[in-house]
Amino acid sequence: MQLGAFSVSLAVQDIARSRDFYQKLGFEVVGGVEEQNWLILRNPTGHTIGLFQGMFEQNVLTFNPGWNQQAEPLDEFTDVRDLQKELRKRGIEFHTEADEQGSGPASFSLLDPDGNPVLVDQHR
Repeated sequence: MQLGAFSVSLAVQDIARSRDFYQKLGFEVVGGVEEQNWLILRNPTGHTIGLFQGMFEQNVLTFNPGWNQQAEPLDEFTDVRDLQKELRKRGIEFHTEADEQGSGPASFSLLDPDGNPVLVDQHR
């Protein structure tokens, strides 16, 4: 199953303080808008984290169908709605669902057995 690019979305208290901390660990800002309380950071080995202030209650594992690890569009990928249908067949229960009749950007979320949120978020 091709879930797309992987990152960890961190629910942070102070986005500037968190940005400074992760920059000291070698991460660079590659996206986002700090004034809107969200940033995307990547380190030289391609690990990606998102910093989100006031948007999530807890940290979230995030997958982005249609993107590679550098957030570049893929020519071929499995649409989020097809992923949702396959996971439903496998017995997965959803927290939120994508409209399976739609097209383009969409997302669904679920909780792992320990209550960790997993977001599958397609941007194109």
